[in-house]
Order: sequence, then structure tokens, then C-alpha cells
Amino acid sequence: MPDTDHLVPPAPSRRGPRKGVRAVAAAGVVLALAAGGCYAAGFGPFARGDDGPDPAAMKQARAFLADWAAGRLPSAAGRTTSPGTAQKVLQSFTAGLDIDKPRLTAAGDAREAEDGTLAVPFTAKMPITGLGTWTYESELPLREQEDGDWKVDWRLSLVHPRLSDAEKFRLEREETTPPRVTDRHGTSVADGSYPSVTPLLGRLAGGDGGGPRGTVELVDRATGETVRTEASFGKEPDPATADEPVRTTLDATWQAAAEKALGRADGKNAALVALRVDNGEILALNSPSAGFNRAASGTYAPGSTWKIVTSSALLLKGAVKPDDVVDCPKYLTVGKEFHNVETSEFPGATFRKDFTESCNTAFISLRGKLDEGELGEVARTYFGVGQEWHIGIPTYDGSVPVPKDETEKAASMIGQGRIQANPLIMASVTATAVSGEFHQPSITAGNEDGTRTEPLPDEVVTQLRELMRATVTDGTAHVLADLPGEIGAKTGTAEVSDDQDNNGWMVAHRGNVAVAVVVEEGVTGGGSAGPILHSLLSAVPEDPS
Repeated sequence: MPDTDHLVPPAPSRRGPRKGVRAVAAAGVVLALAAGGCYAAGFGPFARGDDGPDPAAMKQARAFLADWAAGRLPSAAGRTTSPGTAQKVLQSFTAGLDIDKPRLTAAGDAREAEDGTLAVPFTAKMPITGLGTWTYESELPLREQEDGDWKVDWRLSLVHPRLSDAEKFRLEREETTPPRVTDRHGTSVADGSYPSVTPLLGRLAGGDGGGPRGTVELVDRATGETVRTEASFGKEPDPATADEPVRTTLDATWQAAAEKALGRADGKNAALVALRVDNGEILALNSPSAGFNRAASGTYAPGSTWKIVTSSALLLKGAVKPDDVVDCPKYLTVGKEFHNVETSEFPGATFRKDFTESCNTAFISLRGKLDEGELGEVARTYFGVGQEWHIGIPTYDGSVPVPKDETEKAASMIGQGRIQANPLIMASVTATAVSGEFHQPSITAGNEDGTRTEPLPDEVVTQLRELMRATVTDGTAHVLADLPGEIGAKTGTAEVSDDQDNNGWMVAHRGNVAVAVVVEEGVTGGGSAGPILHSLLSAVPEDPS
């Protein structure tokens, strides 16, 4: 395997004069004169009389982490004092360790370091392809430049505290044979008939061990000898059960129907999850057979499918009722102009109409009914979003950050801004909404469940079911109206960027099954995800066995 052959970092850049530096009056911060130089009160990244570190420094830190996480390495490197070296090291680190889609989050309070930089702690969650997530803590050193701007003071140790000019990391994979895998009824799903399952085979682990194994080793650059094992993945299989197949919760009938249904994505990347409402067991999990598992590990804005959670938050506190009038204009400006799909409008609409027609402006107009962070709290407390899930394969479990400003709060009401989810999360959200109880999803038996949630009140569940049913009979999910069964659904259209078409979403439930579909650049949910869901539900029984 390739390793991380990093360069020696340059000497720290010269510290320029500090102009207009903001500061914080924080407990435990002591400013004194000492050998080697300190700052007199009123200077430095921390000083008396202000309420926090310089916002410009924190903005630069967050931007660096966001660029690194998104793979925008030239942009991330450009925010440092040594762009050329930084780009080479970041590229070598992620590529050499097979890291896919890092998740980097500023965490804890910034502090003034001995060298005069502002040290910003962050948590790194590095998903290593096929093995699992390597989690560690590090710090970004920020230094003010002569022109008053802030830059990341480049050094190897910011990537990982133990990375240096003397030691680097190497990924070691242990050769393992993919387990034999069956569905819930004992039917093999590892024979090539289910292309979406093939990438999962090496990631599945039975209750007695097995699955992929490997380590991240810290090694001496000069000798190549291992200094220490930094992270380990996988368990040694139990010899007594090593030859037994891994039984999954998948249903071969549903998996095959889902494989066929995704053929209606017109060549676009798409992903689908179907799971049981009563216990969270996954019946079908489909994603392109090449690349990462979008269904369980993707990070997408869920768009208007998130209005299920927003509606739950509003209904929980009695902030709105389905028959309340909540006007739906074409446009609404909250820092920027928001509009509805095809700039539709529904004057004098009820909240029920706003839900069934997916009116963005109506939902945004209700943002004042929710406190800061309340949407995220509801998502976590009732739907388990953002808690740590253990389903039997690596997953991304969602994020609902507290909005930074009123514009972001408006966006979060309609599943945009910094809210991130995937089909696994949204299928689970749908199941929770229509049953009132969160069940951690699973694709194998015996997984750890450390989630803690509360049940939704019966009245809220009844209202949500009625709203989703009306979306099928009278709203944007009418594409499903001709199917048998009491189907409820919600469509979603999620903006991606100015130069990409919107992603299309649809979630639905029928009987004891909840389904979520996303189509990348599908433009609209009803037009792209709708036919996929219709194809699936047409081909399977109303309830799984």
C-alpha cells in the first residue's frame, strides 16, 4: 500500500505586527512578561476586555477545515503560510491512508499558544475505505500576518499531533476473504446478482468477528520500522464460526427490485434504502457499485424531505396546526432571496397545503417559532440524527448544526444550509415519523446501540401521517397515488451549487416499510426519485415477510 511520504515543514513565518486584534476575557488566561517574550495586556490573540478570539481567525480556521474535508486541497493549502508544502502533505495524507471524505469539526475553546499563535482545537474523523473511521484530536495554529489577515501557520503536527519530519503514517491491510452473505431468509446475496451488495461484502462483520481488518501504523521515516500502532480496525474471527455465512437483514426480493428500480435514474448516481418501520431492519440498500456507499455514508442536503423534522418541531410545541393559514408567497428574503420550486405561490394556504406542495417560503416564515438550535435538538432527541449509529457497516449519521445567522436558520427550515443526511437517515426519519419511535437501523444482528431517544406524541404522529398521505393524494408525491396501500410520502429538491442541477429526493412509507431515494442532479424529487420509488413499490408486496 502507498504511505504518507511527507515533506519537512518550513520554519514558522515571521510574526507580523498585531493590528486591531480581538480578544477574550477568559478565566485562566494570564498575561505576563517572561523570557522569550509575552504580550502586554491588550495585545495578542487573547487580551482583556473582549468577548472571544478574533472572528477573522476563527473564520479562517473553519474555512481551512471545510476545504480540507471537501477535498479542495489547493484552497485549503492557500489558507496556510506554506501553500505548496501544505497541498502536497494533505494530498499524501488522505491518498496514502485511503481516507474518503474526512469530517473535521472545530471543537473546544481556542487558546493562545506559547509561540503566539491562536490554537484552535478540532476533531478529525477520517473514514478509511473499507475499514472504518479513525478519530483523533488536533489543533490548528493561526498566526496574524503583516497585513492583518490570519493564516494557518503550517506545520506537520496540525495534520496529526504525531506527524513529524521523523515519523509518518502507513496503512496496513490484512488480507481477508469476504464472508459468505445471505439475506434474512438464508438466500445468498453474494453471487453477483445484486451489484449494490458487492461493495458491502468486505465491510460486513458478523457478531463473532470477521470482516476487513487493518491498522494505521506510525513508522520511522528513515528505517520504516513501526513505532506504534495508532488505530486498529476489525476483529479476529472466531474459528468455531469462521465458515458460517453472515446473515443480513436484507430481503433478496426487495434488494432485486431496488436494483432494477435504480435503473430508472437515467445514468445519474442514485441511492436507495428501504427498512422496516417496526425495528429498523434494512430490507434493501442500493448505491452505485463503484465508489463509496452513498446510501449509508453519503453527505447530502436532504432538501424538503427534512420538512418532516421541521414539521415535527413545530407541531411538538403547538406552534402551528395543519389547518392554520400560513401564506405561501413566491419569494421571501432573509439575508438572501428564497423561492419555491418553479416560483410557485399559494396565497392564503393552510399549513397542510404548504406541506403537500412543499412551500419553502411558508416554512421559512415560521422560523421565529423555533429557538436557536431547537431543530437540531428535535432531530437528535426524537429521530436519533447526529447520534452514533452502529448498523453493521460504516455510516454517516447526520449533522444539524446550530445556525450561524438568520439566513442559515431560514435555510435549515427547508433542509438546506449545513444540514446533512443520506437515504439511510431519511428512511429512518420517515419510519420514526409514522410510528413515533426511533429504531436504530441495522443490516446485521447484534450491533451495539448507544442511541437515546424519546417517542413522539401520538397526536404529532397522527398529524404527520395525515400530512404525508395528503402529499400523495393531493400534492407533489402524486406519482405514487395509483399504487395499492395507504402510502404517505414527501418530496424534496436540494440545491447543490450554482453550476450543478439540484438533487432530487423522495421518501415514502407503506405498511411496515419506509423508503428514501436520492438522485444526484435529478432536478426535482417528483420527477427523478418518484419513478424509482414507484418502480420499487410496484414490484414488492405491501408488507415484507
